[in-house]
Amino acid sequence: MKSIDSNWLYTVASFTVLGSLVSCQNARKEAQRPNIVYIMTDDHTAQMMSCYDTRYIETPNLDRIARDGVRFTNSFVTNSLSGPSRACMLTGKFSHKNGFTDNTTCKFDASQQTMPKLLQQAGYQTAIVGKWHLETLPTGFDFWEILPGQGDYYNPNFITQNNDTVHKRGYVTRIITDTSLDWLQNRRDREKPFCLFIHHKAIHRNWMADTCDLTLYEDREFSYPDNFFDNYEGRLAAASQEMSIGKDMDLIYDLKMLRPDKDSRLKLVYEQLYGRMDSAQRAAWDNVYEPIIDRFYKENPKGEDLIRWKYQRYMRDYAKTVKSLDDNVGRVLDYLEKEGMLDNTLVVYTSDQGFYMGEHGWFDKRFMYEESMRTPLVMRLPKGFDKRGDISQMVQNIDYAPTFLELAGVAVSDDMQGESLVPLLKGESPADWRTSMYYHFYEFPAEHMVKRHYGVRTDRYKLIHFYNDIDVWELYDLQNDPYEMHNIYGREGTEQITSDLKKELKRLQIQYDDPILNEFPIGE
Repeated sequence: MKSIDSNWLYTVASFTVLGSLVSCQNARKEAQRPNIVYIMTDDHTAQMMSCYDTRYIETPNLDRIARDGVRFTNSFVTNSLSGPSRACMLTGKFSHKNGFTDNTTCKFDASQQTMPKLLQQAGYQTAIVGKWHLETLPTGFDFWEILPGQGDYYNPNFITQNNDTVHKRGYVTRIITDTSLDWLQNRRDREKPFCLFIHHKAIHRNWMADTCDLTLYEDREFSYPDNFFDNYEGRLAAASQEMSIGKDMDLIYDLKMLRPDKDSRLKLVYEQLYGRMDSAQRAAWDNVYEPIIDRFYKENPKGEDLIRWKYQRYMRDYAKTVKSLDDNVGRVLDYLEKEGMLDNTLVVYTSDQGFYMGEHGWFDKRFMYEESMRTPLVMRLPKGFDKRGDISQMVQNIDYAPTFLELAGVAVSDDMQGESLVPLLKGESPADWRTSMYYHFYEFPAEHMVKRHYGVRTDRYKLIHFYNDIDVWELYDLQNDPYEMHNIYGREGTEQITSDLKKELKRLQIQYDDPILNEFPIGE
């Protein structure tokens, strides 16, 4: 029998122990890299989130993120529309650079560089569950399960990464949360950091709440915005839109006043959504809405009474839909806390844009006006980031990609146009932080008929140019006119302000390489 050299055994054992130590150190290093949970809703506006606005509803779980972390008080989008906003978030680039300018003509170029791809290449597990809305299938994700198009509130279909379509019974907000928590609990590699995107359909039109929340807010009379009956004087583009609660909000599709002998433009669409419910869901739904329907058609309100009635129904349905969202965000926070993961996880909550809750008499978004350009943004920070409270610097959704990359220790691509928010999360106040923001909306002609426009916003002023089939400028002093009711463009005494803003607008178009500058050059 051949003898074994004890020195050789010692050497092998030493290398084995050393290898185990290196492996453990690498595992610990991976575990120390912060996780990211990015929760994004659709059309959730800051007015309907109680850490921003206490007039309407309470959102305790969303507020919990802000209470334990930071609240951005000047958070904005670059293009207030669902698909384009998502593309900006993923790429860190403006719409004209990532190629997804609008929902009607574009498909997302899935081959381009994105933040999830860079995280994935750096060893992060990446997953997305819920709304995608970019027309092509996700890339850069280890796991994905997405809604086709806008998705459905009740018993929705999902497209899986095997390219199968699966039908799931239940309410969409809870299903998306269930799938996300299942991935966290059962499907991920616990030795690796992760970035999970939880993208909700809520609170998108037509605001169909979960059956357990249908009776909420029915006794609530919501207050009206001061400019609810806006006449759009001096604002041609605002006067020509088709997003008015009074004339454009559909009685059946939006407000659920379905009756066989009544008709509306979108009745068939609503009947399809209503038809997705099973018998139990429909019974719960009818139990709440049938008395409302009967009372509405019996009272038959007209004129201003009808407009006010529509507003109250809209607000109640929207608020009910927020309730499920808030509850399910709470489930995610509870899971992370129970698993001891909160200290090593960045939790982000935001929306793809803001929304009008009766301001200017509107619903929807698109305009560069404050309610749709702004978006809520709150973050619970991982251990080591001691900043708490409000962050007042102006930030945009193109900033999310570089922020997540820097936080993960991944190099930010040179072609990304956003700025990392990490210095702000550390409590710093960079002297060179942006003092103006650029915005560009493209989708016209389309639903709601909001004119194409671009503009610049500073801390006090906003200059907007509506172009294409019109040539109209608007200028607002946000300090003296926060509701943007008085267009002061061309008024005596605004010449220098206008000139300075046009120069800044041109500078931003050059900085961000927007070709619109060549097609519609800015005059003095």
